[in-house]
Amino acid sequence: MKRLFLIGSITALLAAQQTRREEVSPSPNPADDRKAVDPKVPDAYAMSGHFERVVVLRFKFGADLLAEFEKMVKQEKIRNAVILSAMGSVRGYQVHQVSNRDFPSKNMFVKNPTAPADLIGMNGFVIDGRIHAHVTLANPDRAFGGHLEPGTSVFTFVVVALGVLDPSVDISRVDDKTYR
Repeated sequence: MKRLFLIGSITALLAAQQTRREEVSPSPNPADDRKAVDPKVPDAYAMSGHFERVVVLRFKFGADLLAEFEKMVKQEKIRNAVILSAMGSVRGYQVHQVSNRDFPSKNMFVKNPTAPADLIGMNGFVIDGRIHAHVTLANPDRAFGGHLEPGTSVFTFVVVALGVLDPSVDISRVDDKTYR
């Protein structure tokens, strides 16, 4: 009985480290959140291009993954890229997920600075030097994920592979929620 109480207490303590907060994320022009779908904007469109190079980044124990990622993108003069893959582990994390279905969008930020997890995947883009990365994390109980946020601390290492796009490829609107 004492053992079950101890396990329950430890589980409750670890779960207490996780925090959640919801934030409204209005468009830069709030009128865009009220606008209707524009029939001139295609339902889907394609962009073609080539990779100029592939860059592999490695992050060490204790690094803030997003902050160091931003530094490396600037150092390597990467303007536009596709995040091809990633692997590693983290000591703690902060991610956000969309939490509603209507504009303005809302984001739920989930942070647990003391929860280790494997980083089993990352995808997204570098758009005009800005990182839009989605991560998938896993622990022994579940897999979960969201947008990478500051405060995600590297454990063993994290390796990220980027396909750097040639300058002719315009991906400036791929994550523009007002382009609809």
